[in-house]
Amino acid sequence: MITYEEALARLNGLADEGYRAFHGRLLKNENLKLIGVRIPAMRALAKEWKGETDTFLTFPDEYYEITFLKCALVGQLSYGEFIRRIDAVLPLVDNWATCDCFKAPCIRKHREEFLPKIREYLRSEREFTRRYALVTLLGNYMEAQYLPLIFESTERVDADEYYVMMGAAWLIAEVLVHFYEEGVAFLRKGTLPETVRVRAIRKACESFRLSAEQKRFLKSLSRTGHSAPSDLSEENKNP
Repeated sequence: MITYEEALARLNGLADEGYRAFHGRLLKNENLKLIGVRIPAMRALAKEWKGETDTFLTFPDEYYEITFLKCALVGQLSYGEFIRRIDAVLPLVDNWATCDCFKAPCIRKHREEFLPKIREYLRSEREFTRRYALVTLLGNYMEAQYLPLIFESTERVDADEYYVMMGAAWLIAEVLVHFYEEGVAFLRKGTLPETVRVRAIRKACESFRLSAEQKRFLKSLSRTGHSAPSDLSEENKNP
């Protein structure tokens, strides 16, 4: 069984001061204490310490890396074990990097079972719990049958919360990439918060997976809101 001191010693041995300063600026959270371990190295440690999940959950959350590893270890569990522990770690997530890297492959085989959790997290009072729900939809539910849930979830976001707003925009941008016509029809409904709509269009237009014509049409929506012409040409359809 690994001790907290042993875990810190391993992490400190992998510390990169330049990365610590760089990543700290990206995280934009002055309350976080970083050791400065790169994410690939932490993922490798999570694989090495796969059997240490419950031990890690007893460690204090003094450092960003420890909390990151708690999430990474829980994410590796089988679905039943993951469900038993997720509510212990999700409230610890307080930055976009830990949130977006908190992936659980087991969800993909249990998507219907996990939907009540998605809905619960979308109603949370915590900003990063709601963002987690949105990025989990993006990573596991990007299929036609889940588009109504995706659209409903993004319509209801608090656009004044930056990381929730950006999570919703990222999700809709991916809808535009994978389901272009459905995504455009949703944008034209005008039910999406304006800041989310603008950011989603901007992010979609950064993708190499959309054609130049599709991007021109989306930019016209960005300029004119949802009043762009209704007749989509063949060039505006999915490749």
